[in-house]
Amino acid sequence: MSLPLLVTGCRGRMGQTVTACAEADPDVSVAAGIDVGDSLPEAIVKAGAVIDFTLPHFTDELLAACVEHRKILVMGTTGHSDAQLAAIREASAIIPIVHAPNFSVGVNTLFWLTRRATEILGPDFDLEVVEMHHRHKKDSPSGTARRLAEILADVRQLSYDQDVRHGRFGDVGARTPTEIGMHAVRGGDVVGDHTVIYANDGERVELTHKASSRQTFANGAIRAAKWVAAHGHQSGLYDMEDVLGLR
Repeated sequence: MSLPLLVTGCRGRMGQTVTACAEADPDVSVAAGIDVGDSLPEAIVKAGAVIDFTLPHFTDELLAACVEHRKILVMGTTGHSDAQLAAIREASAIIPIVHAPNFSVGVNTLFWLTRRATEILGPDFDLEVVEMHHRHKKDSPSGTARRLAEILADVRQLSYDQDVRHGRFGDVGARTPTEIGMHAVRGGDVVGDHTVIYANDGERVELTHKASSRQTFANGAIRAAKWVAAHGHQSGLYDMEDVLGLR
């Protein structure tokens, strides 16, 4: 029996892509889709899992509905406040939630490679993250870029809030040994480019992932929903590294 899905933001770019990919996957079906003005309570009862690529202002309502009806939640929405992230963690004590800044298999491999490269290269390399997205993206930096910087900070035993520098302007002085540079570029129809730069005297290492289609994110989210359902998870907070067995 196929897993019935509720696709939120179904008329948006990602929602349409998730719907198309789900319709091509024999293991899932689209039971319902909602967008602005549609009824979440009416739609959610039809589904076994919810795939959400919308905006943070919808998250509180969606969490409450998923908890009430005990639905699997796969969430690719980014830009949440600290309070919302805490609410997601609280909800995951009741329902299974896969929350990831990026559902691409390639990007999650980049996360793994970034941790290993940072461990291998050591503290002498300067760290910078550069991301580029389409002109319509509203949050900055991207959730993927933030996750990359969090990995860098974790390995170096630094603080994301204190050590990440978002862009540079004016006479900011020389680069400090502990800062992690973060740079967001917006333009055109770029689906998502992310580069981690390791720079030292005499050499530079760059890890780059470029997405050319939203299908990679949609298929990854569907894979995550199927993973939760197949493993019978009742509750817990997971990400794509769990889904892919990269822990």
